[in-house]
Amino acid sequence: MHSKALTFMSTITFLAVLAVQLPMRLAAEDEKERKQPRYKLIDLGTFGGPHSYGSVNGDGISLINNSGVVASFADTALPDPNTPLCFVPDCFLAHAFRWRNGVKTDLGALKRMNSSAAGSINNRDWITGQSENGKIDPLLGFPEVRAVLWKHHHIINLGTLGGEESLGVYVNDHGQVVGISDNAVPDPFSMFGIGVQIRTFVWDDGVIQDIGTLGGPDSVPGASCNNQREGLIVGASYTSFTPNEATGIPTQDPFLWKNGKMIDLGNLGGTLSFAQCANNRGEVIGMSNLAGDVVGHAFLWRHGVIKDLGTLGGDNSQAIWINDAGDIAGSADLPGNDLHDAVLWRHGKILDLGTVSGDPCSRGRGINSRGQVVGGSSDCHNFLRAFLWQEGGPMLDLNTLISPGSGLQLTNAININDRGEIIAKSVPLGVTPIDDEDLGHLVLLIPCESDDNEGCETDTTAANRASPNTFVPVTRNMPAPGSQRALTPRENVAIWRQGWLGSITFRVSRRQRIEYRR
Repeated sequence: MHSKALTFMSTITFLAVLAVQLPMRLAAEDEKERKQPRYKLIDLGTFGGPHSYGSVNGDGISLINNSGVVASFADTALPDPNTPLCFVPDCFLAHAFRWRNGVKTDLGALKRMNSSAAGSINNRDWITGQSENGKIDPLLGFPEVRAVLWKHHHIINLGTLGGEESLGVYVNDHGQVVGISDNAVPDPFSMFGIGVQIRTFVWDDGVIQDIGTLGGPDSVPGASCNNQREGLIVGASYTSFTPNEATGIPTQDPFLWKNGKMIDLGNLGGTLSFAQCANNRGEVIGMSNLAGDVVGHAFLWRHGVIKDLGTLGGDNSQAIWINDAGDIAGSADLPGNDLHDAVLWRHGKILDLGTVSGDPCSRGRGINSRGQVVGGSSDCHNFLRAFLWQEGGPMLDLNTLISPGSGLQLTNAININDRGEIIAKSVPLGVTPIDDEDLGHLVLLIPCESDDNEGCETDTTAANRASPNTFVPVTRNMPAPGSQRALTPRENVAIWRQGWLGSITFRVSRRQRIEYRR
């Protein structure tokens, strides 16, 4: 009886202490959660040239996996032998690289003295992208580019679907590469204006397969985002061979390719739509023009239904990344004159993430499983400050979360993995960013584990940093804020062909290589 009484009293005492301490512990944890994070900056540098680059395959592509391994490409110190038909705007020879545990490896190219670019990495450290092969495309007169896979220190030429050009867009954890190739079949509606059909392919264990179309001549893949499911691909396809009077091209709808079958996801009333990416639950995000093809809205497709995600009161919105919880990062226009903010769509509602203080615009570029959003805050034309947003806000300027003395301005955060590691672009302090040219250095931000900033020092050992006199800006005429007018449907098509809608674009000009841009 006495023993039971002591046990009862001990229990009461324990519960009383717990009742006092638990709220204190929870409050301390909440305070720690709200505390601004700090990051160690690692300048990923170059191979002796001025620049290292972001995603050659555009938004929604993973350049860092959940083990912290990075893949991209950078300038060497050598001039491009194909000048003026250069692979990158500054006309240096560029090579794909892998960075792992402080070691940066040159992945090479299919032929010596040719350029290459890594465009995606999976969680097995397999990397896909593109490489020049030393030949000239007989149709275009440019150096040919082939889709490649870097696997176990070897480069594999993935071939084409019968034409001369192919690009590796992303590789999933099952080792399947999704990409794009021409098939040499004449096409007056060629999505990139090169006169031949463009098709989406999946490469699996040495076999390349054309996944077909929705009934028209062309199809292009979207991005990967969080999708690692085997045999699940999204993108855009022409639905017929009949052009629309307003745009001059056939209707283009988003598709979901699953278990060997392509499904038309519909649209929001316009004739120009695409699927950006999917998560592992098969939920698809993208963008669709509304009736009239003048404005476009982000959409979510789930369980057979396409939903307009809306805007912040302006004309357009973009959905860029979706995680497995269904949280979507992107941007949306505000009412008035050419203003847009980064947004988070969650549970059917749109949350304005704002901007870094003093900037008029921002765009969300990525989101991880924790709901952390990264992107860039801008002057509405060029990204100026990379940002992090996490639950409760506000938007944080990543430049304030690193140790001083790096000599770099972080302009635009591209990826964030589930460990909270961030890939961002940077330029030397004092240089005006021109994000469309993708200049500067790629950097990796690793969360510091200690509360006293120990281990947060900037690491430039791999940088081969470009001095101010070797930084090579490219002159670009930008319209003044507020000077834009409403675009016609045909002008919207032209912009889409230059990469506005996030599909693949072959950019053919005197100084620019054929590239995949989103």
